[in-house]
Amino acid sequence: MALLNILRYPDPRLHKVASPVTEFNARLETLVADMAETMYDAPGVGLAATQVDVHEQVIVIDTTETHDGLLVFINPEITWSSPEKQVYDEGCLSVPGIYDGVERPARVKVKAVDQHNKPFEMECDGLLAVCIQHEMDHLMGKVFVEYLSPLKRNRIKTKLQKEERALQNSGPRAAGRR
Repeated sequence: MALLNILRYPDPRLHKVASPVTEFNARLETLVADMAETMYDAPGVGLAATQVDVHEQVIVIDTTETHDGLLVFINPEITWSSPEKQVYDEGCLSVPGIYDGVERPARVKVKAVDQHNKPFEMECDGLLAVCIQHEMDHLMGKVFVEYLSPLKRNRIKTKLQKEERALQNSGPRAAGRR
């Protein structure tokens, strides 16, 4: 297993639309394992393949406190959304340190297959419902900050670009000068 690099907003690769998975093989098993390890290490509760620059419809989620409830959604599809909405403070591994309220359906039914191509369907509510919708947005090339006002989105983009420049300027050369 290996830790994967998580793309940071506003990286344009986060806006690529993911393709359906058609081959269920050892490469996919490795991708799922690496994504899970990356998500747990970050730490986060969900990760879409788009966030690690793999543009295939693969999502890993674990909303348990004990990190023993890994769910794998491949080629997920929301088949039903509740009319009731909820606002949940969302964060994102691709938008580190930023949290804001996003309104989404309170409950959803999702149909997918696991990494062994075994189909399943489940109804999700609470954090799991938010998480599956958030990660499915990534597969469609959408980042949660796009639900926010243009002013907030631009402030976040500027802040993250400034942090990225600071990180690049404190790279190996800068570290050697200390």
